[in-house]
Amino acid sequence: MHNAALLSHQIATLRRAMSEPTPNPADLLMVRDLDGRTVRPLNPPPGVTPRESAVLLLLFPASGELWLPLTVRSSRLTTHRGEVSLPGGGADPDDHDPAATALREAEEELGIDRSTVEVLGHMTSFYIPPSNNRLTPVVGLSSVTPHFKPDPHEVEAAFVVPLRQLFDPETIREEIWERQGLKMRVPFFWLEERKVWGATALLLSELVSRMRMFDPPAAAR
Repeated sequence: MHNAALLSHQIATLRRAMSEPTPNPADLLMVRDLDGRTVRPLNPPPGVTPRESAVLLLLFPASGELWLPLTVRSSRLTTHRGEVSLPGGGADPDDHDPAATALREAEEELGIDRSTVEVLGHMTSFYIPPSNNRLTPVVGLSSVTPHFKPDPHEVEAAFVVPLRQLFDPETIREEIWERQGLKMRVPFFWLEERKVWGATALLLSELVSRMRMFDPPAAAR
Protein backbone atom coordinates (compact mmCIF):
# COMPACT_ATOMS: atom_id res chain seq x y z
CA MET A 1 0.00 0.00 0.00
CA HIS A 2 1.30 3.46 -0.93
CA ASN A 3 2.42 5.54 2.08
CA ALA A 4 -0.27 8.20 1.72
CA ALA A 5 -2.95 5.53 1.34
CA LEU A 6 -1.53 3.58 4.29
CA LEU A 7 -1.67 6.59 6.59
CA SER A 8 -5.20 7.46 5.53
CA HIS A 9 -6.31 3.86 5.99
CA GLN A 10 -4.74 3.57 9.44
CA ILE A 11 -6.39 6.77 10.65
CA ALA A 12 -9.80 5.72 9.33
CA THR A 13 -9.51 2.29 10.94
CA LEU A 14 -8.35 3.84 14.22
CA ARG A 15 -11.33 6.20 14.33
CA ARG A 16 -13.75 3.34 13.68
CA ALA A 17 -12.01 1.16 16.25
CA MET A 18 -12.54 3.72 18.99
CA SER A 19 -16.29 3.52 18.43
CA GLU A 20 -16.26 -0.19 19.34
CA PRO A 21 -16.92 -0.53 23.10
CA THR A 22 -15.85 -4.13 23.70
CA PRO A 23 -12.66 -5.86 22.52
CA ASN A 24 -12.32 -9.63 22.33
CA PRO A 25 -10.97 -10.75 25.77
CA ALA A 26 -9.13 -13.65 24.16
CA ASP A 27 -6.98 -11.18 22.21
CA LEU A 28 -5.68 -9.34 25.27
CA LEU A 29 -2.10 -9.94 26.42
CA MET A 30 -2.64 -10.75 30.09
CA VAL A 31 -0.57 -12.70 32.59
CA ARG A 32 -2.17 -16.10 33.09
CA ASP A 33 -1.48 -19.28 35.03
CA LEU A 34 -0.39 -22.42 33.20
CA ASP A 35 -4.05 -23.40 32.71
CA GLY A 36 -4.82 -20.12 30.96
CA ARG A 37 -6.68 -18.40 33.80
CA THR A 38 -5.95 -14.71 34.26
CA VAL A 39 -3.77 -13.91 37.25
CA ARG A 40 -4.17 -10.16 37.55
CA PRO A 41 -7.40 -8.68 38.94
CA LEU A 42 -9.02 -6.12 36.67
CA ASN A 43 -10.96 -4.51 39.55
CA PRO A 44 -9.86 -3.48 43.06
CA PRO A 45 -10.67 -5.73 46.03
CA PRO A 46 -13.87 -4.97 47.98
CA GLY A 47 -13.43 -1.96 50.22
CA VAL A 48 -10.36 -0.64 48.38
CA THR A 49 -10.58 2.78 46.76
CA PRO A 50 -7.97 3.13 44.03
CA ARG A 51 -6.42 6.35 42.83
CA GLU A 52 -7.71 7.39 39.42
CA SER A 53 -5.01 7.61 36.77
CA ALA A 54 -4.67 7.77 33.00
CA VAL A 55 -2.14 7.25 30.23
CA LEU A 56 -2.01 8.66 26.72
CA LEU A 57 -1.68 6.25 23.82
CA LEU A 58 -0.70 8.79 21.19
CA LEU A 59 -0.67 8.00 17.48
CA PHE A 60 1.18 10.45 15.25
CA PRO A 61 2.06 10.64 11.54
CA ALA A 62 5.61 10.16 10.30
CA SER A 63 7.08 8.67 7.11
CA GLY A 64 3.61 8.00 5.71
CA GLU A 65 2.22 5.92 8.59
CA LEU A 66 1.19 6.10 12.25
CA TRP A 67 3.68 5.73 15.09
CA LEU A 68 3.40 5.74 18.89
CA PRO A 69 5.83 6.76 21.63
CA LEU A 70 6.76 4.54 24.57
CA THR A 71 8.78 5.46 27.64
CA VAL A 72 11.11 3.63 29.99
CA ARG A 73 10.26 4.60 33.55
CA SER A 74 13.03 6.23 35.55
CA SER A 75 14.83 4.27 38.28
CA ARG A 76 14.02 7.21 40.57
CA LEU A 77 10.32 6.34 40.63
CA THR A 78 8.80 4.34 43.49
CA THR A 79 6.90 1.80 41.38
CA HIS A 80 7.45 0.00 38.04
CA ARG A 81 11.05 1.24 37.75
CA GLY A 82 12.64 0.53 34.39
CA GLU A 83 9.45 -0.82 32.83
CA VAL A 84 8.24 0.23 29.40
CA SER A 85 5.17 2.38 29.77
CA LEU A 86 3.11 5.17 28.24
CA PRO A 87 3.11 8.77 29.44
CA GLY A 88 0.63 9.13 32.26
CA GLY A 89 0.02 9.23 35.99
CA GLY A 90 -2.42 10.00 38.75
CA ALA A 91 -5.28 12.45 38.40
CA ASP A 92 -4.89 15.93 39.87
CA PRO A 93 -7.83 17.76 41.49
CA ASP A 94 -8.00 20.14 38.52
CA ASP A 95 -8.28 17.31 35.95
CA HIS A 96 -11.92 17.17 34.90
CA ASP A 97 -11.68 13.75 33.20
CA PRO A 98 -9.15 11.01 32.27
CA ALA A 99 -8.31 12.78 29.01
CA ALA A 100 -7.23 15.89 30.93
CA THR A 101 -5.00 13.74 33.14
CA ALA A 102 -3.45 11.93 30.18
CA LEU A 103 -2.78 15.11 28.20
CA ARG A 104 -1.28 16.91 31.19
CA GLU A 105 0.98 13.99 32.07
CA ALA A 106 2.10 13.55 28.45
CA GLU A 107 3.03 17.21 28.32
CA GLU A 108 4.97 16.96 31.59
CA GLU A 109 6.77 13.70 30.73
CA LEU A 110 7.43 14.07 26.99
CA GLY A 111 6.72 17.71 26.18
CA ILE A 112 3.75 16.83 23.97
CA ASP A 113 1.74 19.93 23.08
CA ARG A 114 -1.82 19.06 24.09
CA SER A 115 -3.24 21.53 21.56
CA THR A 116 -2.03 19.26 18.73
CA VAL A 117 -3.81 16.16 20.09
CA GLU A 118 -7.32 15.10 19.15
CA VAL A 119 -8.75 12.79 21.80
CA LEU A 120 -10.50 9.89 20.06
CA GLY A 121 -11.80 8.25 23.21
CA HIS A 122 -10.69 5.86 25.91
CA MET A 123 -10.36 2.12 26.25
CA THR A 124 -11.15 -0.25 29.13
CA SER A 125 -10.13 0.95 32.59
CA PHE A 126 -8.42 -1.62 34.80
CA TYR A 127 -6.82 -1.95 38.23
CA ILE A 128 -3.06 -1.97 38.91
CA PRO A 129 -2.47 -3.60 42.33
CA PRO A 130 1.17 -2.55 43.06
CA SER A 131 0.33 1.16 42.83
CA ASN A 132 -3.39 0.90 43.73
CA ASN A 133 -4.38 2.78 40.58
CA ARG A 134 -7.41 2.44 38.34
CA LEU A 135 -5.90 3.20 34.95
CA THR A 136 -7.84 4.61 32.01
CA PRO A 137 -6.06 4.42 28.63
CA VAL A 138 -6.83 7.50 26.52
CA VAL A 139 -6.26 7.30 22.76
CA GLY A 140 -5.18 10.46 20.96
CA LEU A 141 -4.24 11.39 17.42
CA SER A 142 -1.63 14.08 16.85
CA SER A 143 -1.91 16.40 13.89
CA VAL A 144 1.90 16.69 13.71
CA THR A 145 5.01 14.66 14.40
CA PRO A 146 5.86 15.64 18.00
CA HIS A 147 9.26 16.80 19.14
CA PHE A 148 9.76 14.84 22.35
CA LYS A 149 11.46 16.36 25.39
CA PRO A 150 11.60 13.60 28.05
CA ASP A 151 11.63 14.68 31.69
CA PRO A 152 14.69 12.89 33.17
CA HIS A 153 13.08 12.70 36.60
CA GLU A 154 10.31 10.45 35.25
CA VAL A 155 11.57 9.09 31.95
CA GLU A 156 14.83 7.18 31.58
CA ALA A 157 14.40 6.82 27.81
CA ALA A 158 11.80 7.31 25.10
CA PHE A 159 11.43 5.55 21.78
CA VAL A 160 8.86 5.26 19.00
CA VAL A 161 7.50 2.28 17.08
CA PRO A 162 5.29 2.04 13.98
CA LEU A 163 1.70 1.03 14.67
CA ARG A 164 1.95 -1.79 12.10
CA GLN A 165 4.61 -3.48 14.23
CA LEU A 166 2.01 -4.27 16.90
CA PHE A 167 0.18 -6.44 14.35
CA ASP A 168 3.23 -8.52 13.46
CA PRO A 169 2.90 -12.02 15.03
CA GLU A 170 6.69 -12.12 15.45
CA THR A 171 6.41 -9.16 17.82
CA ILE A 172 4.34 -11.09 20.37
CA ARG A 173 6.23 -13.52 22.59
CA GLU A 174 5.68 -15.40 25.83
CA GLU A 175 7.80 -16.59 28.74
CA ILE A 176 7.16 -18.65 31.86
CA TRP A 177 7.91 -16.65 35.00
CA GLU A 178 7.67 -17.74 38.62
CA ARG A 179 6.46 -15.36 41.32
CA GLN A 180 5.86 -16.41 44.93
CA GLY A 181 5.90 -20.06 43.90
CA LEU A 182 3.36 -19.59 41.12
CA LYS A 183 4.38 -20.25 37.53
CA MET A 184 2.81 -17.82 35.08
CA ARG A 185 2.58 -17.38 31.33
CA VAL A 186 3.71 -13.82 30.64
CA PRO A 187 2.98 -12.52 27.12
CA PHE A 188 4.69 -9.39 25.86
CA PHE A 189 5.46 -7.28 22.81
CA TRP A 190 9.14 -7.38 21.82
CA LEU A 191 9.78 -3.82 20.64
CA GLU A 192 13.15 -2.18 20.10
CA GLU A 193 14.90 -4.99 21.99
CA ARG A 194 12.66 -4.41 25.04
CA LYS A 195 9.94 -6.44 26.71
CA VAL A 196 6.66 -4.54 26.81
CA TRP A 197 4.49 -6.47 29.25
CA GLY A 198 1.97 -5.96 32.05
CA ALA A 199 -0.46 -3.04 31.86
CA THR A 200 1.19 -1.59 28.76
CA ALA A 201 0.92 -4.87 26.83
CA LEU A 202 -2.70 -5.22 27.95
CA LEU A 203 -3.80 -1.84 26.61
CA LEU A 204 -1.75 -2.07 23.40
CA SER A 205 -3.32 -5.45 22.68
CA GLU A 206 -6.77 -3.95 23.22
CA LEU A 207 -6.04 -1.33 20.56
CA VAL A 208 -4.92 -4.07 18.15
CA SER A 209 -8.03 -6.12 18.91
CA ARG A 210 -10.32 -3.14 18.30
CA MET A 211 -8.69 -2.32 14.95
CA ARG A 212 -8.82 -5.93 13.79
CA MET A 213 -12.58 -6.01 14.42
CA PHE A 214 -13.03 -3.51 11.60
CA ASP A 215 -10.30 -4.53 9.20
CA PRO A 216 -8.52 -7.80 10.08
CA PRO A 217 -6.19 -8.09 7.09
CA ALA A 218 -5.51 -4.45 6.44
CA ALA A 219 -5.00 -2.89 9.88
CA ALA A 220 -1.32 -3.81 9.87
CA ARG A 221 -0.49 -2.77 6.30
